[in-house]
Amino acid sequence: MIDLKSLYDRYVRAGLLGARELPSRFYRSVFRGAYPATVRQQLAAVVNNLVLHVHPTRVYTRSLKPQTTFGLGLICLYLFIIEWITGIYLMFYYEPSTGAAYGRILDLNYTIMFGRVMRNLHRWAAEAMVVAVALHMCRVFYTGAYKPPREFNWVLGVILLVMTLALSFTGYLLPWDQLSFWAVTVGTGIVSYAPVLGPKLRFVLLGGDTVGSDALLRFYTLHVIAVPAIAALFINYHIWRVIKDGGLAHPAENRVPGEESAAQSPRTDSVVTTFPQVVYMELLVFLVLTAGLMAASLLFNAPLEEEANPLTPSNPSKAPWYFLGLQELVGYSAFWGGVGAPTILMVYLFGLPYVDRKPIGVGIWFSRERIVTMTIWTLILIGIIVTTALGVYFRGPNWNFYWPWENWPGPH
Repeated sequence: MIDLKSLYDRYVRAGLLGARELPSRFYRSVFRGAYPATVRQQLAAVVNNLVLHVHPTRVYTRSLKPQTTFGLGLICLYLFIIEWITGIYLMFYYEPSTGAAYGRILDLNYTIMFGRVMRNLHRWAAEAMVVAVALHMCRVFYTGAYKPPREFNWVLGVILLVMTLALSFTGYLLPWDQLSFWAVTVGTGIVSYAPVLGPKLRFVLLGGDTVGSDALLRFYTLHVIAVPAIAALFINYHIWRVIKDGGLAHPAENRVPGEESAAQSPRTDSVVTTFPQVVYMELLVFLVLTAGLMAASLLFNAPLEEEANPLTPSNPSKAPWYFLGLQELVGYSAFWGGVGAPTILMVYLFGLPYVDRKPIGVGIWFSRERIVTMTIWTLILIGIIVTTALGVYFRGPNWNFYWPWENWPGPH
């Protein structure tokens, strides 16, 4: 006679117990141990994990507060990863030739599964990355986090800003429509204003004197291989230096021996283990960012005009929006727009941490002790924003001023 209870215990109950233990077994197989419950295990989880080991084992509690950093550095990293993933998807369908590029973009928009969403996601993440990197640098500046021992990491950040602009600019031409063709024509024209090396650099970028098939192939190669590879190396080094230079800047670094302010109390300077608090916070930022970008990609389509035609220039022909400030200055002076302003800005950014070395205001938003330096930075920001806004909203046909609410279709 069949013993039903024995069969139940042997197969059904054992199977249920095995299924219940499956998640924990899977976790142990991936993370080389049980879920860390003690502080010692939590520290080991960071040190022994391929991804988490780039984190410090402990962080200041203050670093987890949204108002400390707004997660801008993390957002920049996530946007780079999203660009990488969506870029690979688009590469499956794109062909870098003047005869096929525009048609492949149309295929992505209308025939390829998820093509429109992925293209939108790639475009809006690229735009967001330019803004996020700029805001991240502003956060670092206004909290004095570029001061010793973090001065070289600020330099790495400036290099990454340039790399971000290069990533966005090299990808701008790939749709091969009127917008991208004439934007790159204007953008490379600004490059040519640089003395001695300007015309040569423009020739290297375009592979000739005009934007054509050679330029498209070079921009494609730079966009999908050269610039991302170099940027990835600098990003890894930048993150590593954050840890080696003492983590995020915090007010305790300003503490005078024997003195302690309310903002620098032991409670504020208390630390927590990276796992699980920091890891969960990072996952939350990633989910919120991805959800926001997906919503934008579903609601708003990336711009696409008619196919590029070198014989019918756009009027006005505008550089990508992040170079419109320079184009606006070129309208007044080719020297200042193409050479003077960008050179002065780069010298200022690279030299800032080696000139402003006083250990005051570190980790504090808008420290009063740094009022002069912050005023100079703010004036530069206002200048960039105003000239960019003029180029985007107030320049019409023939580069004449116009009011945005007039009948002209608007900025392109």
